[in-house]
Amino acid sequence: MKVTTWNINSVRLRASSATQILKTIEPDVLCLQETKCPNELFPYQIFKDAGYPHIAVNGMKGYNGVALISRVPFRTTKVLNWAGKEDCRHISATFNNQIELHNFYVPAGGDEPDIEKNEKFEHKLKFLSELTDWFSSERKPIDPMILVGDLNIAPLESDVWSHKQLLKVVSHTPVEVEHLDRLMTASRWVDTARHLTPGPEKLFTWWSYRSRNWNIANKGRRLDHIWVTPALKKLITESTVLREARGWEKPSAVSYTHLTLPTTPYV
Repeated sequence: MKVTTWNINSVRLRASSATQILKTIEPDVLCLQETKCPNELFPYQIFKDAGYPHIAVNGMKGYNGVALISRVPFRTTKVLNWAGKEDCRHISATFNNQIELHNFYVPAGGDEPDIEKNEKFEHKLKFLSELTDWFSSERKPIDPMILVGDLNIAPLESDVWSHKQLLKVVSHTPVEVEHLDRLMTASRWVDTARHLTPGPEKLFTWWSYRSRNWNIANKGRRLDHIWVTPALKKLITESTVLREARGWEKPSAVSYTHLTLPTTPYV
């Protein structure tokens, strides 16, 4: 089972790029964030024509939004709201192989890492705390689960181009990293990328779209993640960033990551 995650930054604007991903990577499930599209205007047919007939969306006009594009049938799908807002940041599905997949778009948090001065940053921390509480109470580490998405946090020193220069920049501040660590610990999540490529090797999934020389400067951050519970840890065979996609026409600020699980025993 191959899972790919991508912050698409408008599904209607980049639907052709999404189908290019499907042809290039051939995932079983493509998880999208920032679709920025209400459900009724989602380009379902484009994905169905590409061989992905199973689609679950949770979207709104102009902001946020998440989607699951799958060639594997869903058994169930579900949407949950977090931190007191119905802002389309989560969708989940279960499959006949018993795996439960959660797709998140965590709030970016604004520019100022201070909850007293920045409501967006407070919202981000509250969102992460609620995730931790929910997985702690509603799920167990022995459950076969995958958590993916744009989590908007680069937790490790090797996940950013400069740890020292980004310590006070939202996405890499100590308080954000602490909240993400709590979430990981709660369900004993395994970071698939770091499971296969430990630090200190640098890994990035995001390079600013404002930088023309992004590939040379390589000032990136690893904001996009695929985690699995211990039940699936031994099945991880691949976790890759498709860096070349950052250079495609109409690039999004976020690149692509995918995880490959063998077809047995879960599929």
